[in-house]
Amino acid sequence: MSTPIRKDGQPVDPDGPESRLRRFATIWSRAIFPVTATSLTRPEFERHLLPLARRLIEALHRRHFDPAPAHEVGAALVGVHCTDPDALSRTLGVVDSYLVLYCGTGGGLRAEEARARCARLQHALAAGFAQALRERTLSEQEAIARSALSARSAAEEALHATEARFRAVFEGAAVGIGIADLEGRVLEVNETLTRMFGGVEGQLRSRNVSEWVHPEDAPQVWKLYEELVRGERDHYRVEKPYYRGDGTVLWTNLTVSLLRDAEGRPQYQLALLEDTTERRLLNLRLRYEATHDALTGLPNRTLFFERLDKALAAGEGKRFGLCYLDLDGFKAVNDSLGHSAGDRLLVEVADRLQSCATGPGEMVARLGGDEFVALTTGTDTLREVDELASRILNVLAVPIRLEGRELSVRGSIGVVEGPAGERGPAEVLRSADITMYRAKAAGGNRFERADPEADARAITRHGLTNALPAALERGEFFIEYQPLVHLGDGSVHGAEALVRWSHPQHGVLGPDRFIPLAEHTGLIVPLGRWVMAESVRQARFWQERHPGSRAGGPLRVNVNLSPTQLHHPGLVADTVEVLERSGLEPGALCLEVTESALIGADDDLLKPLRQLADMGVDIALDDFGTGYSNLANLRRLPVSVLKLDRSFTQSMQQHPADPVDIKIVEGIVSLAHSLHLAVTVEGVETGAQAEQLRELGCDTAQGWYYARPGAPDRIHSLALTDAV
Repeated sequence: MSTPIRKDGQPVDPDGPESRLRRFATIWSRAIFPVTATSLTRPEFERHLLPLARRLIEALHRRHFDPAPAHEVGAALVGVHCTDPDALSRTLGVVDSYLVLYCGTGGGLRAEEARARCARLQHALAAGFAQALRERTLSEQEAIARSALSARSAAEEALHATEARFRAVFEGAAVGIGIADLEGRVLEVNETLTRMFGGVEGQLRSRNVSEWVHPEDAPQVWKLYEELVRGERDHYRVEKPYYRGDGTVLWTNLTVSLLRDAEGRPQYQLALLEDTTERRLLNLRLRYEATHDALTGLPNRTLFFERLDKALAAGEGKRFGLCYLDLDGFKAVNDSLGHSAGDRLLVEVADRLQSCATGPGEMVARLGGDEFVALTTGTDTLREVDELASRILNVLAVPIRLEGRELSVRGSIGVVEGPAGERGPAEVLRSADITMYRAKAAGGNRFERADPEADARAITRHGLTNALPAALERGEFFIEYQPLVHLGDGSVHGAEALVRWSHPQHGVLGPDRFIPLAEHTGLIVPLGRWVMAESVRQARFWQERHPGSRAGGPLRVNVNLSPTQLHHPGLVADTVEVLERSGLEPGALCLEVTESALIGADDDLLKPLRQLADMGVDIALDDFGTGYSNLANLRRLPVSVLKLDRSFTQSMQQHPADPVDIKIVEGIVSLAHSLHLAVTVEGVETGAQAEQLRELGCDTAQGWYYARPGAPDRIHSLALTDAV
């Protein structure tokens, strides 16, 4: 067999895209050529299919997916005389079996997405085929109608010759033809129409067209019929179902025309019927596949949103209730037992959920993965939705037997209930999703009701999380400094750097609003690196402007380290680089680490802190007294400063001060000094507090009594004039 040659003269790669395209076109042509009425040879027909196959593949891989090219491919098949229904069925089978297999790889397209796109391409191809076939048939119908009318009129003038021509058209037509008088009595039917209704011609001739009423008739069908027999219109075209003699339904495209006599008076009615039953069943099957989950058979996201949109658009007085369910720990099942077992678990869960929503106005759908939704509608959904959520949790509580073991299934449910017409589907589902995660955060295996205020906070957190990376790039963060003051003489010892976010919409945000979000997303590492670099640069500037303080040393800066930064492998290298670039001595930098971050810390975590301490960088144990750490552990921690939590100073605002807290502070200070550790106190707000802390032996303090956090130039001014 010769190797295929490209247009540029180079051989085609047997495993390349072009080769796979040709194999797909070959399979396609072999499948449908036997049922195609064409004068082309099979190789010629295959070459004709090649560009159509290329269009399907390009549509499958298009970045912005659009199934429209498949619609055009379906129409093109009709254009080359592939009008046999079996040609469409075989084409859909080839596309379903081989399009993704041969041409679905490459371009980063995942297998699941490729299969989903392939299904939509089949739907569009079938729709294009059906539309083109219908237009072609309608065109033939018009020609037949004109021929029938011409034959009928000529019969009155030319008798036998015209009758012969009319009969040839009438009996040989591929569509059903019937003639009735203006009272609706059927006078003539052709063989095609007889076969469509079950093959008994006598049953058709004996009936009146007014008897063929069907419950699914469109409202205007019989109105159009009345207008036609009165001579007010010459024809109409509708889709109409009929009952056959055996009780089955025949779906047709019906065209009815009015035949007039030589003077223009209405005389007969001519009906042309195209059988569309198989096409309708195909469309219904494709519609079902497009709106139902392939694994569980439940309605999918598409159908659920249709139902939810309808429920939210209901009239006044109608309400809705929605349960958004996410299975707790489902990933562990997939990871331990495999995805096949996970799929069987989802099928069992779907069956149980289906049994919970059997009442009027209730439905269950699978949104994807292990996420399900249940919807209830009516007038008393406030009670019904709670009962529905309870039923779901109860049926999930029964263990599921899978692969010889019993699995306990838990779920977290977010419940949203309210009147119709106030919110859109996206807003309702977002509220349910947020509430579901609130139930999961509360321990799972429970349901929570939607709370608008909690929703607003969650949406704000989500917005802040998404805005964090760009905020760092745009320079929206800035640092305020709160002075650290020697309790002995009131001189400024240094300052703690406190990062702020100047948000375009929310104004200035404190660290409690965004540091947890930065920790969660990992952005705390670059943000913390920027805070350290900026703070160290500022400390160096202070030293150049104010070389010494009354305490006998240069101004220093305290920078907070988060738990994530402590675990980051680049902490030591980043700190060294920042100090060397700025020229600041390591002793002018103090890194604050919370006590809770070091509880139970092993040597691997302490190693970078020890390296920094050996360089001369001070390490402060922040919020000391809140973590219940073993005081004996202080000996192995590389810290040089203890920062007492503000809870101790707040107790000193009482009159008299709590003697127990005073004894605790006195003991901590004594222990710290015996270990050669300095003690800093936070939250000093009054002179009495400051004096008492000084008497207890504390070394430095910070708080609003001295100064609130502010711009860096304020620290310089305080250092020149003393803090108090």
